[in-house]
Amino acid sequence: MSIKVVELFAGVGGFRIGLEGYPRSSDSPFEVVWSNQWEPSTKKQHASLVYEHRWPDANHSNCNVEEMVEHHFDQIPDHDLLVGGFPCQDYSVATSLKNSKGLRGKKGVLWWSIEAILRKKGDQAPKFLMLENVDRLLKSPATQRGRDFAIILSSLNALGYAVEWRVINAADYGMPQRRRRVFILAYHESSSIFKQIKSSKTKLDWLVKNGIIATEFPVQETQQKPFTDSIHADLKKVSDEFNKKGKLSPFQNTGLMIDGRFWTLKTTSSFAGDRTVLEEILEPSSEVPQEFFISTEEVQQQNGWEYQKGAKKINRTNAAGHSYVFSEGGLIFPDPLDGPSRTIITGEGGKSPSRFKHVIFKDGEYRRLTPKELERLNMFPDDHTKLDGISDQKRAFFMGNALVVGIVEKLGRELAKRIT
Repeated sequence: MSIKVVELFAGVGGFRIGLEGYPRSSDSPFEVVWSNQWEPSTKKQHASLVYEHRWPDANHSNCNVEEMVEHHFDQIPDHDLLVGGFPCQDYSVATSLKNSKGLRGKKGVLWWSIEAILRKKGDQAPKFLMLENVDRLLKSPATQRGRDFAIILSSLNALGYAVEWRVINAADYGMPQRRRRVFILAYHESSSIFKQIKSSKTKLDWLVKNGIIATEFPVQETQQKPFTDSIHADLKKVSDEFNKKGKLSPFQNTGLMIDGRFWTLKTTSSFAGDRTVLEEILEPSSEVPQEFFISTEEVQQQNGWEYQKGAKKINRTNAAGHSYVFSEGGLIFPDPLDGPSRTIITGEGGKSPSRFKHVIFKDGEYRRLTPKELERLNMFPDDHTKLDGISDQKRAFFMGNALVVGIVEKLGRELAKRIT
């Protein structure tokens, strides 16, 4: 049985690699039947070019997904599983559309493109979702902690889905990078998994023992009782009133929602397997291009690498003329080789000294990480993003935006067991 997949906000194909393998494994149950990647802020669609190069025969769209949903919806094939790392934005319900059956959010907020695909597919909607986002989604915005995630849960509940989520730090499960992201799995009420959740004696067992996420990403036993509450069915009401007086989000790093009610608690990872450290993914120094090496002078000079990484207290004046002291703590410099790496960010590339770029000291020399090493930290194939016309800085940007492929692989493996 082939599990047909649609990959939204595809980037350079992290979800696809995790589900299908690269090259596609002959025994993979997953088949990506349509993908979409559109970067609105750039004229040249670099990520889509890489995707098309790696999957030249793919049914791939490099168009604004909102325009596709609104004007070319028939080009999105029916599918079983929808996946995507959708942007973290303000999901507030801003407008009531005339002649609409419901309330929708602002144009340009791409969660609503996912919601529209599910809604417009109707009886042919995918039975399963696998989504990824930054973990602050669970507690944004600052004025209504957790409201944005509550809007997503309310939307999915209205469309007939149960939802489970977990904030997963890849390094906690032996992977080479400390990268915390929230993974969201959803199951339509017509699926057997939905029925299993509904009939489970306690939702706690699903969250910490029996669920798809808990099976592949075990957690320590706990005596906690989950916090439980309901999500209002009125999206506008959720948007305007959810947790308006609360200082903290009700959503912890682990949770489950079904039939408009959610259960959530804080869990701690449990892992006894092999762990990958930064040194293990490094290329031999002899194979690293000279431009990645950093001289001692560049390290020690004014505003150089040591300064950028160090603790600071700086007197500043804001636009209103108010004086204040800007301070920040120091980072470990150079980056330790005997543990997983820090999180890759989109500004990783380029030669200029920066607080957040990785710098290692290996074989008596300082250097930055290469694009190939950054790919390895996200568990991509070597040189996956290497393509004529794509700079090393752009390749680093891709990896700052990407997910850790190994997490998708594990979730996909367990999901496939449950539905095939």
